[in-house]
Amino acid sequence: MQANSAEHCTIEQTPTVLGATSDLIDGTSLMEEQLAPTTDANCFHGSFSSCMEMYADTKTVADYLDGHRAWFPRCARPMKVEAIGDTGYALTIGRFGSFGYEVEPRIGLNLLPQDHGIYRIETISVPGYQPVGYDVDFQAALQLIETDPTNSDFSPLITRVEWELDLKVLIQFPRFIQALPKSLVQSTGDRLLNQIVRQVSRRLTHKVQQDFHQTIGIPFPRRR
Repeated sequence: MQANSAEHCTIEQTPTVLGATSDLIDGTSLMEEQLAPTTDANCFHGSFSSCMEMYADTKTVADYLDGHRAWFPRCARPMKVEAIGDTGYALTIGRFGSFGYEVEPRIGLNLLPQDHGIYRIETISVPGYQPVGYDVDFQAALQLIETDPTNSDFSPLITRVEWELDLKVLIQFPRFIQALPKSLVQSTGDRLLNQIVRQVSRRLTHKVQQDFHQTIGIPFPRRR
């Protein structure tokens, strides 16, 4: 998640990270036989970190995050969310693509209970679903840090939700893409992954901040 309001937090990334623009399709559809995947797979890997600020004490923020059955499905919209067990979710992110090839990833995420103030989110399998042509490894950690605001009319305390994400995506591209220069495929995939992470994190962060402040009855700070 990337904060996009008063806190001005930004996503930091390694030189080879990915991003996101939903339903971004570059090129036209090709014949079905051209889309047959090869046995070779391309791996795209990114490490990200950012934060968002909540205008409340750490316990209030922790209580809200612990009740993710209430806020996660509504904050994740328009992404489709289905519950898996007590702490898991099947998440359909949207369509993404380039070079005329597109994929609509569906991943399972497990929102683990906090452990000494650390929240972790890990990839889990989606019952009855087998990904075709791709695999995702999502490993995130969130930490709550309480601070005193310098100038705030909303709350005497601010809790910073600082997060780190390690994301690996394995894709079996069609033959016509494998024929392209590997450096072009890698750079395009890295750029697309980076766009995806930015878009999804920015949207989700903004919705979570709005939902949290509305839930506890504190005005949501406007962008400065």
